[in-house]
Amino acid sequence: MFERVAVFGVGLIGGSFALALDRINGARRIVGVGRNSPSSRANLERALQLGVIDEIARDEEDALRGTDLVMLAAPVQQTEALLDAIQPHLTLRTVVTDAGSTKQNVVEAARRALGGKFPQFVPGHPIAGKESSGVEAAEATLYDGKRCILTPLADTAGHAFERVRDLWTVCGAIVSQMDPLQHDRVFASVSHLPHLLAFALVAAIAREDDAAVKFAHAGGGFRDFTRIAASSPEMWRDICIANKPALLRELVAFEQELALLRRLIDNGDTAGVEREFALAREIRGNLRF
Repeated sequence: MFERVAVFGVGLIGGSFALALDRINGARRIVGVGRNSPSSRANLERALQLGVIDEIARDEEDALRGTDLVMLAAPVQQTEALLDAIQPHLTLRTVVTDAGSTKQNVVEAARRALGGKFPQFVPGHPIAGKESSGVEAAEATLYDGKRCILTPLADTAGHAFERVRDLWTVCGAIVSQMDPLQHDRVFASVSHLPHLLAFALVAAIAREDDAAVKFAHAGGGFRDFTRIAASSPEMWRDICIANKPALLRELVAFEQELALLRRLIDNGDTAGVEREFALAREIRGNLRF
């Protein structure tokens, strides 16, 4: 489908995208691009060794030479800088997309950085991942049966959208469309807030004097609830700040629910506590993932 693909950020998401492409013969050559740091270089060398990518780009100009698809899989706060760097080297045949967990800020950054080339950009968000990060965690089947949300704008080029949509489909994802604002509100609730709560719970316990004893006796419930606290702090830091308005709105709603439960427990209101738990249990039981 593509002659040459450049992946900026060859970690779990970018690496899995590259492996999925390789599995379906979706690109003749996949180029990895990272930051100018020893750790980034080591990660790219490992990606090359594992066969996740075919070569390492020397710089943005080298990465874009002959490239017809760019995937941005770096933390969302890096989006504008990356787009600024690649904009001079984009040809009309190059389609640009991303895998960021927030979309309004990404769209705004793309408009500023790409200017007249903005129609070549197709904002995207594959709903897949796990708590481990880095290229070692990448899987060719990570996107199989998973949702991928695309948030095209009115001026997004039709051919660019179709190519990205079709690519994710053959990579195994279930593709749908959503407005960027709606996307950020939805995922603040069902993704960003849960990650924040998992990080917060582990950090709160860690600060207690008897933290070691508590962690030593943690069971399956604690393990399941806090699994995502093992995710990349850098990535989730950027997501929380980028989606601040929607996330703060969800935090207020959650704090109100906690305040209600605190009052019910403090008052010994067993019926009230059970009512809240029963409501949550019923809704959770009807969810299908």
